Amino acid sequence: MKMKKLLLLSTGGTIASVASNAGLVPKETGEELIKMLGKLPYDIKVRDILQLDSSNIQPEEWKFIAQNIYKYRNDYDGIVVSHGTDTMAYTASMLSFMLRNINIPVVLTGSQVPINVVLSDAHDNLRLAFAAAATCPPDIYLAFHNKVMLGCRSVKVRTTNFDAFESVNVPPVATVSSDGLVFNDENFQKKHDGAPTLNTKMNSHVSLVKLFPGFDPNLLFAMVDSGCRGIVIEAYGLGGMNFIRRNMVAAIGKLIRQGIPVVASSQCLYERSDLTKYEVGREALLEGAISARDMTSESAITKLMWALGQGMDINEVAKFFDTNVAGEVTLK
Repeated sequence: MKMKKLLLLSTGGTIASVASNAGLVPKETGEELIKMLGKLPYDIKVRDILQLDSSNIQPEEWKFIAQNIYKYRNDYDGIVVSHGTDTMAYTASMLSFMLRNINIPVVLTGSQVPINVVLSDAHDNLRLAFAAAATCPPDIYLAFHNKVMLGCRSVKVRTTNFDAFESVNVPPVATVSSDGLVFNDENFQKKHDGAPTLNTKMNSHVSLVKLFPGFDPNLLFAMVDSGCRGIVIEAYGLGGMNFIRRNMVAAIGKLIRQGIPVVASSQCLYERSDLTKYEVGREALLEGAISARDMTSESAITKLMWALGQGMDINEVAKFFDTNVAGEVTLK
């Protein structure tokens, strides 16, 4: 059987880091990563496109990564992106919106420990990512610690443990067993409905706010005065927001009447926001708050950036959040 032709796009991160007087710094090339893996049953090519700690990967880098994936999508059977773990879930989520109907599997991975350390998790994560890029259906994925997850459902939940990422509100696409990659019978991916497209337009002038008792709603207006064009609020429980004394609900209504979309998600990592259940949610819903349902915060904020980048008005943004674009949200 002909070997699958795969591409590694190296962007830096812990996986490629070496010790320095300033701490860990990304230095290893993609070729050096591959050499440390030993022989693999794939035809692998490497392109080093960035060499950054993922804390420094921002919207400009998202565009660059997406452009490279789109450029090489027809030359390979799958693409692996090595990436730092701290912002990898944000990158995976944004790529899910930028690269609609991608025609090959694209798999992001990294490690908690540099690959040059004896007990690093990098080797297993890279092998998993290449196996996923060779066998998964076309989509954007994140592969880590024996799990392959839909990119827009992945969240980093641990800072040092090797099991650093979880697939939130849907099972992983596949897991590793002694039989190899075992795929989940349920398919949460959106079926392709057209040719692959690249659309990197976005507006990053947005804010992600975690609500806490005593939060001053006037701070939201200060953000807007400073150029913020949309806000995701991590509200309590199912999406509740206070309206006694510090009236968050009234502030949201005023912002929405100014054309600023406000998306309500939950501070709880699992399950959904539901603004219809309690008075504190219904009041926000009546003021025009948009429910994020069971989306991750990473997916909600990148979806809002992408929507605003398309020039959507507040009604179009609300409709867009009522659409499952890449498997990022459960509508029923």
